[in-house]
Amino acid sequence: MSPSPRKAHALELFSGIPHGYDRVGAVLSLGQDRRWRRALVGAVSPSASERVIDVATGTGLVAQALVDRCGCSVVGVDQSDQMLARARQRRLGEPSFGARYLPVLAEAENLPFADGEFDALTFTYLLRYVDAPGAVLSELARVVKPGGRVGMIEFGVPNRPALRGAWSLYTRVGLPLFGRLVSRQWHEVGRFLGPSITGFYERFPLRRLIALWEAAGIRDVHVRRMSFGAGVVMWGTRDGEHG
Repeated sequence: MSPSPRKAHALELFSGIPHGYDRVGAVLSLGQDRRWRRALVGAVSPSASERVIDVATGTGLVAQALVDRCGCSVVGVDQSDQMLARARQRRLGEPSFGARYLPVLAEAENLPFADGEFDALTFTYLLRYVDAPGAVLSELARVVKPGGRVGMIEFGVPNRPALRGAWSLYTRVGLPLFGRLVSRQWHEVGRFLGPSITGFYERFPLRRLIALWEAAGIRDVHVRRMSFGAGVVMWGTRDGEHG
C-alpha cells in the first residue's frame, strides 16, 4: 500500500537531512530543543528497570536523553530508514547508549508490538505528519501498560500577539533563510515548518488535542508551554480501562 500524500511528503522532506539533523535542528530551534527534551524526560521519568518506546525517534536524541538520565531500555521507532541510519551510528559510537537502545523501522499507525508491551512511551513532532492523529494516539496508547506514562514534544504557537508576530516572522522568513545557508533540503524544511505548525493548531487547538489524548485512553493530561509558547510538552497516564 502506497503512503498517503502527507506521509510521502514527510518521508521525502526529511530523507536528505539526517547527517546534520542534530546540529542544524539545535540552531534552528535557537538551542531550545535540548530544554524541551529534558522536560519530556522529566515528565515521563521511567525507572532504570522499565522499557520505553520512543516513536518518531529520528536520530535518537530523545532516546539517548532517556537512557542517560534514567538508565532505562528504549526501543526507537521511525518510518524513515535514513533517520534510523543516523540513530544506528549514534548507537555504535556510544556503547553505553547502544546497549540499551534498539532502533526499529515501523510506522506509528501500525506498531509491531503487543498490547501493553511497554512501561512508557514518548514521541516527538509526530502528529503533524499523520492523516488521523486520533487513531495514531490510540495505537500509541495500545502498546503502553495501564498506568504507564505517555509524553510528547511538539512545536507550538505563542498566544501573546507580540510574541506570535515575532514567531511568525522567524518561522516564515528566518527558518527558510537559515535553511538555505545550510542546504537545499534544509531550505525546504524551513519553508515547510511554519505553515505546518500553524495549520496543525488551526485544526487541533490544544483543547481539542487534549480531548484526542483522552479519547485514546490517556488521562490526567498535562500541558507545559515552553520558550514563550514555541514548544509544547504534553504528558499523561495510560488509562487501564481503555480497549
